[in-house]
Amino acid sequence: MQVAQPGDLALLVGRDRKTFIVRLSPGAQLHTHRGVISHDELIGTPWGTWLHSHLGYPFLILQPSTDDLVRDLRRNTQIVYPKDAGYILMKMRIAPGQRVIEAGTGSGGMTLILAQAVGPNGRVYSYEVRPEMQQLARANLERLGLAGCVEFKLRDIAGGFDEREVAALFLDLPDPWNYLTQAHCALANGGFFGCILPTTNQVSCLIGALGEHGFGMVEVEELLLRQYKAVAARLRPMDRMVAHTGYLVFARAIVQPEE
Repeated sequence: MQVAQPGDLALLVGRDRKTFIVRLSPGAQLHTHRGVISHDELIGTPWGTWLHSHLGYPFLILQPSTDDLVRDLRRNTQIVYPKDAGYILMKMRIAPGQRVIEAGTGSGGMTLILAQAVGPNGRVYSYEVRPEMQQLARANLERLGLAGCVEFKLRDIAGGFDEREVAALFLDLPDPWNYLTQAHCALANGGFFGCILPTTNQVSCLIGALGEHGFGMVEVEELLLRQYKAVAARLRPMDRMVAHTGYLVFARAIVQPEE
């Protein structure tokens, strides 16, 4: 039976579904609106167990999912939604041990997901021009113990990327068409290019430029997520859904034929 250990990240879910994520440390305490919970009571507790605050309020202790970690991030910018992020990993074949590039870093939500995907033997190169955003992203990744496989770079990618022959490159920028030459130079032959954009006119500008910069196999997609009320007696869709978050554009770096 697996139990919570010192240093583990723990997700505490109250009866009202309010959640807290903490890194377990002997002697520490979590103060909530429903009472205080001692970390010492959590350490050694089997995952999936109910326990109580000093006020008697019940909390469930669980290992957090990647979705939980992303939603819990401190952020000053919009993050890539989990419904899009998981699909991006699949479409771009991002797997353990790979080297991947992202720009810009933002609050580090996609950085977190990429870092988990490539694992301790892979590497994420994350470019950002805003020092305050890079500082926030670095703090978020350090809190989760994932900063070790991320190399943060503070600079404008107009000057190009340092890396070559990377497996995948993802841009979360408002004008990605301005950086396609730099992206193609960094990617391995046949490498995966991905981008997320909020509006159709931006998508039009990008797909019009991809073919001119050595990219092929272009795809444009949008994902919609509808949740259901998980009540057996009245199963029905939620009143709200996660609809448009962004358009996903994917392509492959193609070797150009000689003239």
